[in-house]
Amino acid sequence: MDKTVQVRQRGTLTLPAELRDKYGIRNGDTFRLVDLDGVFVLTPMVPMVPELAREIEKMRQEAGLTTQELLVSLREQREAYYTEKHNAQSDESEQA
Repeated sequence: MDKTVQVRQRGTLTLPAELRDKYGIRNGDTFRLVDLDGVFVLTPMVPMVPELAREIEKMRQEAGLTTQELLVSLREQREAYYTEKHNAQSDESEQA
């Protein structure tokens, strides 16, 4: 599809209604503009938090964990990661 848009006051661009309808673009939707050496690409900014929360909840239920058990496990994993990362950095510093 090849459409022409015009830059208006304050840099406003109007997307053709056909494209807005086709892709379900509504007032207030947010996009990222990527400049590829003069070729502009618009990509929708999709809110990921609700989707990720649903996926985590699904996995928690499938694993048969309570929310409290999940949080305890998360803390343990975070501590293990922190310990592993900082011990590795300390070992590198000592060898230098």
